Amino acid sequence: MPSFLRALIVFALLCGSTAVGFLLKSQLLEHYAQTGALESMSLIISFLVTITAIVLGLLINATKSFIDATQEHWAIFAGQLIRLDQSMRNYGSECEQMRRQLESFTAAAIVNFWRADDIPTGVTYPDVRNLSKDEATQVLSDLVNRIELGIIGLKPPDPLHERLAADCFDQYKEFARARWSLLLAPQNWLPTPFLRMLVGWIMAIFVCWGLRAPANPLVIIVITLSATTLSSMVFAIIDIVDPYKGLYNISSKNMHYALDAMLRHNAMKRLAHSSDAAGEQVSTLTEAARPIKSEGTNFASSHEEPKDVRPT
Repeated sequence: MPSFLRALIVFALLCGSTAVGFLLKSQLLEHYAQTGALESMSLIISFLVTITAIVLGLLINATKSFIDATQEHWAIFAGQLIRLDQSMRNYGSECEQMRRQLESFTAAAIVNFWRADDIPTGVTYPDVRNLSKDEATQVLSDLVNRIELGIIGLKPPDPLHERLAADCFDQYKEFARARWSLLLAPQNWLPTPFLRMLVGWIMAIFVCWGLRAPANPLVIIVITLSATTLSSMVFAIIDIVDPYKGLYNISSKNMHYALDAMLRHNAMKRLAHSSDAAGEQVSTLTEAARPIKSEGTNFASSHEEPKDVRPT
């Protein structure tokens, strides 16, 4: 169910709870509305409001911590992608196939987690949008496994490439560690029964307000504004339960930046190759246009006759 619809349901429940309080006060509890009873009810309402405010404050703090921690994990993961790609570029052309697989993995990860985001362009990747989360994770794990096998299968020709291959494997291990920390982190940090219990607490408070407050237009407006405020807070908490969609979602800019860095290097590499090819072609044409001179004869000009040659 969308978060906005849930917030509307919470708003309707709170307003309905106040209406129930008004009904109970007018029909059943009118002769109990004495001075001592009203003072005791005010004390109970203050206690309930304090407890609810503490719980909501803790939930908002936990929401902020959850978003910040998940965003930090994605930033570290994007940095590991860039470092792994750089290590494989340093090794040379033997890692080009693994680099293509890493680009495909990065694009597929963006599509998998941010399914409502823009689709990456300029790279081929498995389309995991129509797959479930578990199936998409398996497809991405297969890509990662191919990269690992490719790095292990490198055959360094000299000590320099041996060190570069070791660096590639070290960067891969850091990348795999960052990936598993993301996969094993809690994706839904707010249990549904707890949220229902919290809404029940707030409904009890609004019932008490209906029992205590007079049913005049000013009180009804204030209670409606209070219900709007609390339902918007609940909406913010529910919306962040899934951090990859909604209004308060985690941005995918770090992953897009990592993918753009990989593709930018490929574009620069192709441009350098085309420039080198054009330079070689120009130098070949220049050498072909030079005049061919005899090794044993020097001519001052094309209009002069050879000095040592006599006419017969």
